[in-house]
Amino acid sequence: MARLVECVPNFSEGRRPEVIREILNVIESVAGVKLLDYSSDASHHRSVVTFVGEPEKVKRAAFLAAQKAKELINMELHRGEHPRMGATDVIPFIPISGVTMDECVGLARELGREIGEKLEIPVYLYEAAATRPERKSLPNVRKGEFEGLKETIHLPERQPDFGPARVHSTAGATAVGARPPLIAYNVNLNTSDINIAKAIAKAIRGSSGGYQSIKALGVMLEDRNIAQVTINVCNFRDVPLHRVMETVKCEASRYGVSVIGSEIVGLVPLEALALAAEFYLRLENFQLAQILETRLSE
Repeated sequence: MARLVECVPNFSEGRRPEVIREILNVIESVAGVKLLDYSSDASHHRSVVTFVGEPEKVKRAAFLAAQKAKELINMELHRGEHPRMGATDVIPFIPISGVTMDECVGLARELGREIGEKLEIPVYLYEAAATRPERKSLPNVRKGEFEGLKETIHLPERQPDFGPARVHSTAGATAVGARPPLIAYNVNLNTSDINIAKAIAKAIRGSSGGYQSIKALGVMLEDRNIAQVTINVCNFRDVPLHRVMETVKCEASRYGVSVIGSEIVGLVPLEALALAAEFYLRLENFQLAQILETRLSE
């Protein structure tokens, strides 16, 4: 069995394709690493990149990408809808085949140390790689964002796991972790009232009493003049996509608002889409083995 690790770094740049192209180039320069997907969003001012390969090669590509982002992205000039604290905002490692979560934790800690020492960027470990219980949650790590962290990083509870106890002047700080597959799922509403999106996000996210494996925020898409509920589905088997959609639709109806569309950012497991199809098509006794491509891949 091939030893494969997926890496999904998020960069605080969604408006200059030439910058993202340079970051992609250094990732693809590592032999044995396969770039699977990337997407950029101007309103979020963020790009999500997905690549896969053997553990050490993936770690090397992630370091080169963070190094290039440090050169090209200035957080002092960055403004966008998505929370962020660094040029390379987050780097998660996800076990795919022949690799354990513990091995991904080791990769995260090795990369975190390398970024901290060689690039002089403060690094926080999160999710399965976290060294403190409160840092398992990425929103807790990113609290205050780039601007707020500059004021609090000197506090004992905000000391980074690696690197200097000061925010890099242009590259900010980076979170590095290990986690299961996550689905970045956004739901768009037919309203320009961001407060409605925020209320729906609060209703569904685990930290405020909703689904424990859901993280959500309400944001504004300025280019379309609509509000969006931006969601991280951290365990699609626990809370599948169709349940997220139906809950958002139900909450939106309370405000006389409807859903006009949704999007998946990056890659999504086939099983997650199959579960949604099973629900909406009212399929009985459906199995993944009935999908043609699944059978062919076997």
